[in-house]
Amino acid sequence: MREVKNLKKALKWLNEYLEITLCVILMSAMTLIIFIQVIMRYIFSNSLSWSEELARYLFIWLIYLGISYGCKIMKHIKIDAALKLFPRGVRSFIMIVGDLIFLGFAIYVMVTGFQLTMLQIQLTKTSPAMRLPLQYVYSAPMIGFALAAFRELQTLAYRIQAIKKGEISEEEN
Repeated sequence: MREVKNLKKALKWLNEYLEITLCVILMSAMTLIIFIQVIMRYIFSNSLSWSEELARYLFIWLIYLGISYGCKIMKHIKIDAALKLFPRGVRSFIMIVGDLIFLGFAIYVMVTGFQLTMLQIQLTKTSPAMRLPLQYVYSAPMIGFALAAFRELQTLAYRIQAIKKGEISEEEN
């Protein structure tokens, strides 16, 4: 019984904080690496060969995890002006259709990212400076959009539940 409670607690934490925690860690690491590179270059007249490459790869991961976080908090770019032209009931339907379209896109990118990652594993390519296997970089779209698809499913469930209860979401006010 205690294990189930601990598992629920861990899953709740992951649901609430996974993306934002990873984004903060990635942004902090990226900032620190770039700061160290600037200090090395301008104060010590020496450069780290791997710093720009690692910062770039961290940024790629940050972007794809940020997409998932944007889905979670429902704050991706959208055209509100056109949406407000429709009655509330139609708005809800349009928002669900938009979520379904993005879910389809996320699944497509996830599958394509998986294929690209598998190709990188077969080719055994590595990055120039760090000799990092590129499959770790190419897996970012796959993982980011898998999380985004999961978050879109959560959003769809939330919207459908709100419609059934007769509630209007914040975005429709």
